[in-house]
Amino acid sequence: MPILNYTTDIEPDETVAEIQRILVRAGASSVRIDYENGQPISVSFLLMLNRQPVPFRIPANVQGVWLVLQEQKVERRYKTEKHARRVAWRIVKDWMRAQLAFIESGQASLPQLFLPHAVRADGRTLFEVVAADPRLLLGSGDEEDPPAKQ
Repeated sequence: MPILNYTTDIEPDETVAEIQRILVRAGASSVRIDYENGQPISVSFLLMLNRQPVPFRIPANVQGVWLVLQEQKVERRYKTEKHARRVAWRIVKDWMRAQLAFIESGQASLPQLFLPHAVRADGRTLFEVVAADPRLLLGSGDEEDPPAKQ
């Protein structure tokens, strides 16, 4: 089965505008699009967490989508990098819409769902920091485990 949205013809700028509306509706106080060579590469936004603005960044992995399209049995016209950019942004938009549905249904908060994408002062996301040193997530192993709740 081909990757989600592989037949889209919606340009990235249109999808990015949809993403901005989704984030504003979800409570973002600021939304910024980051560009490279005139193309959107990530969306950055601010959310309030304990009365503090926390920056978040969600990239669109165009190269990852492009590689997947190369391997899949899809028409040749869908195997271009330009098309991969369209698909990557549609996937980001659909993921954000799904996250918003989770929030609207009371199953989670926006900061809770986007926490791995929180940007630290050094510019790295929380996920990047933990991925570089998984001990941060798991602890050193020297601490005693807290007693199990009964």
